[in-house]
Amino acid sequence: MDTIFALASAQGKAGVAVIRLSGPEAHSAAARLTGSTLPNRGMVLRTLRDHGGARLDDGLVLTFQAPASFTGENVTELQIHGSTASVNAVLRCLSDTEGLRIAEPGEFTRRALENGKMDLTQVEGLADLIDAETEAQRKQAQTVLAGELGALAERWRRDLIRAASLLEAVIDFADEEVPTDVTPEVRVLVNGVMSDLRREADGVKIAERIRNGFEVAIVGLPNAGKSTLLNALAGRDAAITSEYAGTTRDVIEVRMDLAGLPVTLLDTAGLRDTEDFVENLGIELARKRAEAADLRVFLSETPEQLGVATQDGDIHVLPKADLRNDSSDGVSGKTGQGVDALICQISCVLSQRTTSYGIATRERHRAAINKAAEALNAAIRVLESGSDLYDIAAEELRTAIRALESLVGRIDVETLLDEIFSSFCLGK
Repeated sequence: MDTIFALASAQGKAGVAVIRLSGPEAHSAAARLTGSTLPNRGMVLRTLRDHGGARLDDGLVLTFQAPASFTGENVTELQIHGSTASVNAVLRCLSDTEGLRIAEPGEFTRRALENGKMDLTQVEGLADLIDAETEAQRKQAQTVLAGELGALAERWRRDLIRAASLLEAVIDFADEEVPTDVTPEVRVLVNGVMSDLRREADGVKIAERIRNGFEVAIVGLPNAGKSTLLNALAGRDAAITSEYAGTTRDVIEVRMDLAGLPVTLLDTAGLRDTEDFVENLGIELARKRAEAADLRVFLSETPEQLGVATQDGDIHVLPKADLRNDSSDGVSGKTGQGVDALICQISCVLSQRTTSYGIATRERHRAAINKAAEALNAAIRVLESGSDLYDIAAEELRTAIRALESLVGRIDVETLLDEIFSSFCLGK
């Protein structure tokens, strides 16, 4: 394979920049830069020079011997001063080095996958970790990156291979006396996997919310203080506020970190009957976004007057608590009264929902799990018909095994790889 290189740290000025090389020429190319022999595995301080001998920078050179590296190939990392000029000078020199080329987005991680250093779920976990903004996202990504979903899928696969082998043993010795009925053991193995699959499939929706963020819609009549409340929750003037009804005509979105969870707050148009065509468009959009949101905060005297159906966990607070005699159940974005309590209530509701999420985090995972579950359901039904149909049951088990292998990237995933790796930076 080609030897590739790229800046692995962030673009822009920094104290230290990391340039990564991977491939058969990674060590020799770095040795030419330093003008000295480098250890196959180790760390040395060297002066880097271009092909004409001019000094580029002083840097720390780390070498990793295949297969004990991130990509599974020979890898060298150059840790140099993080000025834009220093980085560009070293990258230009590497570009002029024969046998080297700039890496494509995600190519280092793709080589790690192809060389068996990671499975596909771990690649996805790494992408999520790079994008993580909240503590919940970090923990979720670390779980997947650590290989827990791949290990779980491998355990399911082993159990199903055992079940299929039992059935196939009976088929192979159909002409001989087989004293043991394998159906009970096969049923136990398949039911155990089925139980795990159902739990993981049910948890994917919540896991996706942790990855992508929960949506919380603030719903109310015009001039109920929705935009003022959004600004108070966001800690900035995210929405225009005025005393005139109908000021908000579009959905204003503010992304926040609440109790470690990613949350997008939605300020929606005030719900009322109006002859204004543009405002009506905003009201219709408000209703749709509110109904599709994960949680609704009703800012009104009674939620029923807004015409949006309430769902489990929805929150009702009285608006403009600063103008009320009894404001114990109210909130005011203007004075901040009740805002902390509302944040706590939203965080509590969403945190309770996250207790049910599993290790599977993506729609792709759910699809593979459901495909495996469908095949196992079919296998269970066939098993009830007796040993004459063991061959059909065994084929259904093999279908389930293939679905689990696609989950971790062993088969049928080529069409996904370009899309997945395109989201990575050049140095990853």
